[in-house]
Amino acid sequence: MLKITDLHAYYGPIEALKGVSLEVGTGKIVCLIGSNGAGKTTLLNSISGMIKTTGSIKWDDTELIHLSCTKIAKSGIMHVPSGRHVFPGLTVKENLEVGTINWRGPFGAPRFKEDIEQVYSLFPRLKERENQLAWSMSGGEQQMLAVGRALMGRPKILLLDEPSMGLAPVVVAELFERIVEINRQLGMTILLVEQNAKIALKNSNYAYVIEEGKITIEGESASLRDDPRIRQAYLGKLADAASAE
Repeated sequence: MLKITDLHAYYGPIEALKGVSLEVGTGKIVCLIGSNGAGKTTLLNSISGMIKTTGSIKWDDTELIHLSCTKIAKSGIMHVPSGRHVFPGLTVKENLEVGTINWRGPFGAPRFKEDIEQVYSLFPRLKERENQLAWSMSGGEQQMLAVGRALMGRPKILLLDEPSMGLAPVVVAELFERIVEINRQLGMTILLVEQNAKIALKNSNYAYVIEEGKITIEGESASLRDDPRIRQAYLGKLADAASAE
């Protein structure tokens, strides 16, 4: 579905991505792991059209380079950025209503009711807090809301940026259970960016390691979990930190 070839991204004169190539197959969970500053978030922002890039980003054979963020979103790519970005002054339900902007159907229409019930079935806690203001929710609940809002746009692929950031281990485990369920239940393709190597590899099909803007290792997640190259060359301290949680 998504094929990136020789992608270069820039912040002014600084080259943040240096010829990145990767693929995300239909119905798969693919993870990108690496430390802060390695280029993970830059890659997702590039796919969403928020950063100047060169190279190729093909989505269902459509070239995304130079398309606007709006057109990219309408093509079925939904981006959930890091930091749990919700509308704090809106209720849970109102936040989810905002997610329908891609198809702009009336909020009382059958399609809207079907979609919101689907989100509530995946995240029952959101149903319980339907009329609660987003700012008053816990960090984990806000992250669930951010993912749920993206699902309201009926995406074909979800881009998830550091969903575990700042959350307690028990909340992270629950959140990743839901992410896997979204993939299984909806057949949703997911590109997941994570610094927590252990949980990312456990809950994905294929993995890429990025270091200083370059892909250094790739392979089936199950085979990379105990690969000595990852622990010794790059991800040792990340894996050890995750194991200590």
